[in-house]
Amino acid sequence: MTHAPGPVPVGPVPVPGRTRLRRLRTSPAMRRLVAQTRVDPADLVLPVFVREGLTEPRPLSSMPGVLQHTRDSLRRAAAQAAQAGVGGIMLFGVPEHRDATGSQADAPDGVLNVAIADVVAEVGDALVVQADLCLDEFTDHGHCGVLTPHGAVDNDATLERYASMALAQADAGAHLIGLSGMMDGQVAATRDALDAAGRTDVALLAYAAKYASAFYGPFREAVESQLHGDRRTYQMDPANRREAAREVAADVAEGADVVMVKPAMSYLDVLADVAATSSVPVFAYQVSGEYAMIEAAAAQGWIDRRGAVTESVLSIRRAGADVVLTYWATELAAWLVEERR
Repeated sequence: MTHAPGPVPVGPVPVPGRTRLRRLRTSPAMRRLVAQTRVDPADLVLPVFVREGLTEPRPLSSMPGVLQHTRDSLRRAAAQAAQAGVGGIMLFGVPEHRDATGSQADAPDGVLNVAIADVVAEVGDALVVQADLCLDEFTDHGHCGVLTPHGAVDNDATLERYASMALAQADAGAHLIGLSGMMDGQVAATRDALDAAGRTDVALLAYAAKYASAFYGPFREAVESQLHGDRRTYQMDPANRREAAREVAADVAEGADVVMVKPAMSYLDVLADVAATSSVPVFAYQVSGEYAMIEAAAAQGWIDRRGAVTESVLSIRRAGADVVLTYWATELAAWLVEERR
């Protein structure tokens, strides 16, 4: 785990001519030898979208290079990620039909649960198969939970839906379930449901510090979000840093096996805080808007694409993330292997 550096040691005043900090930067081999942070393909998770009813993969206009997958193209993408040495894959489902309670989210033949089974059948244990557990893709109102008659998100009614979704995803074969809804008590509710069903083997990833961010815009296209309004009553306020520690502590106490900071690049201070204190692995999600900005600038020739992609993920690892979710996971993994040959 990478931690923030401590205080600079105080020592003798350097003798002029003897202090040469550049000595350790003289060659690629020297820089590689003394590098304090590294990225390995196994540190990466590939987020992917599977859309019910597609016959061909559908490109996303706001995320060049990212697709809404068919079941067949999803299998191929998972196999490619596994071959590249990527650590895991995170699945998001886009259903054809939505309703107020997101009934397709826990239906055995729902798009996400079918996709989980497809990917597990394709790659087995070569990837950690992860699934997003949230209602926003499945509801006709686009919120992450069940609504009250007055239109507010009903926390406790939502937990019942989450517990049912967790069991459906476990039955489909998910190795790790990503709780992204930011409901109070979501980790305890899903852990209790899984344990009661004898599924103590299924791990839980808590999106513990998930902020109400402007950088989710392209994701809304990817999942064809029905949301009108915002999610500020349950996602965290971007102004708050210390609050993240309370969220993480609560989720770990409830049984989270992994915690997440999302987004990554605009919240590196939060990520460093969490990494310095967490007793469980820390993931960070390089979200759709972060991806889209780099791709857009690179397409204009304003930045070097490969350099910017590599540096952006390295910065997230340097801030303390054990694992980075990034839409470049498979491509970046291939670059890393190429550079080490």
